[in-house]
Amino acid sequence: MMLLTPALRAQLIANAADPSGDHLPVAKFFNPVGAGVWLATMLDPDGDTLHGIADLDMDCVDYGVFSLAELQGLDVGLKLGVERDILFATTAPISVWIDIADIAGGIRAAERIIARLEREG
Repeated sequence: MMLLTPALRAQLIANAADPSGDHLPVAKFFNPVGAGVWLATMLDPDGDTLHGIADLDMDCVDYGVFSLAELQGLDVGLKLGVERDILFATTAPISVWIDIADIAGGIRAAERIIARLEREG
């Protein structure tokens, strides 16, 4: 699977023009057979360094950088790799995701809470 479409790549690069901004996550990547969820908000000019949050199911959600190439090359078993959630969309900025993920215990739990809040308006 192509992890970044041209449109997603363009938005991630545009967000990087304002690195101090509280951007909306643009893309969600996940391990289809186990732990591992990443939300990306920015992409550096090198085309590889993504900024966002990572949850490897170790009781902490980390904000920082991760490698697109490493995500693309990761073998998660069963001849599968990391995938992009093609239905992912959010109106919550990354700071809200971080806060809720910290309280809820991870990105997947935060996603359920944020989706409910977005539905309820």
